[in-house]
Amino acid sequence: MELTFNRLFTYLIPYLLGGISVTLSVSSLALVIGAVGGLLLAFLRVYGGRAVQVLMTIFSAVFRAIPQTILLLLLYFVIAGSINISAYWAGTLSLAVISCVYQLEIFRSAIESVDYGQMMAARAIGMSHLKAVFYIILPQALRRALPSWANEAAGVIKASSLVYIIGVVEIMRLAQYEIARSRQPFAVYIAVALIYFACTYLTNFALRKVERRLAIPDIS
Repeated sequence: MELTFNRLFTYLIPYLLGGISVTLSVSSLALVIGAVGGLLLAFLRVYGGRAVQVLMTIFSAVFRAIPQTILLLLLYFVIAGSINISAYWAGTLSLAVISCVYQLEIFRSAIESVDYGQMMAARAIGMSHLKAVFYIILPQALRRALPSWANEAAGVIKASSLVYIIGVVEIMRLAQYEIARSRQPFAVYIAVALIYFACTYLTNFALRKVERRLAIPDIS
């Protein structure tokens, strides 16, 4: 046990950290692209016409009902088959599409949580609907979305481990190489779990700091 413990911290974790840059870059890009897409779709869901709202509802329900692994593979073959790009970018864009659907619901809930009376007040003083959305509704909605968005950020980091199945060399792919060499899956997966725990904990810790700094004071 002592030998396994020493090996965990002196060899396995340092070895697996060789893929941390790929894991974090895939996660960051997927999260940012998904946030932009999710926010745009959320505005369509809330402020679009009846037909657009129904379409967005169906789109969200279908994508959230499909297991992420299956969805990743489907999107990977569609993207890689349509555009000549690397597995890294195909996997990143696939994760971005998956995250986009979940962020759509996060931003939709946040937008709808802002009292509609504020929109009416903004219109009453002469602001256009678009200006009211961007200057009154959006700043409050983004702040209110932050706690749920922090959970999504942690989820995207963990979901990035799925890209190993399409050949992207990140933490999980390096773990598979090490398991094939050492035949010690338990120790390797413990090391993987510790790395992902550290990544998600630090991400949530940082975002909680941001959330507290940007919190909207309660108004009676």
